[in-house]
Amino acid sequence: MQHPANAVFLNTVDLFSIVEEGKLGDPERLPAFVRRLRPDITDTRRLVLFELKPDNEESRREGREQAGRYLAALNDAVEPDKKLVGGTGFEGSLFLDFENGGALWQLSWRTPEPGVTVYRWSYRRKKPGASWKERAAQKEEELPREEIDQHGKLAEPAIRAAYDKGERPEGFQGQVYLPVDCR
Repeated sequence: MQHPANAVFLNTVDLFSIVEEGKLGDPERLPAFVRRLRPDITDTRRLVLFELKPDNEESRREGREQAGRYLAALNDAVEPDKKLVGGTGFEGSLFLDFENGGALWQLSWRTPEPGVTVYRWSYRRKKPGASWKERAAQKEEELPREEIDQHGKLAEPAIRAAYDKGERPEGFQGQVYLPVDCR
């Protein structure tokens, strides 16, 4: 996946390919046992890396450790002027309206420390006839289990389709409201 202005690799791409395709250095310098590791987000133009984790202390600690391992491995293989660091300043949110007036989910994320971006889902109750902005202003609640069971499998493909301007997943009848700078 490519950000419009950056060369961004997601967690489907391993360290070997990131170094090679990102033209960062010699991927053969990566030890064999780390070549297949896949960081969540690596931007080879901005030279930053992010690990995405749920917003809790245990996951944050895990993200810090993973980001550190990935950065150490990458920086041993890249050219001296292409060293990567933990990314900062990555924050925002987006909304998913599953039924045009139905449940409104919010995915929000922030980067509390370099290289670790935490996310959380929240929920706004169904309010027929209200705009998504009116519903977004409602009190935020924890996402109910029945909502997760009903709509959870559609969330990621719906977000990807909106971002990539692709086709909506089958069964998704609503809208995705992306942040202005997301495209």
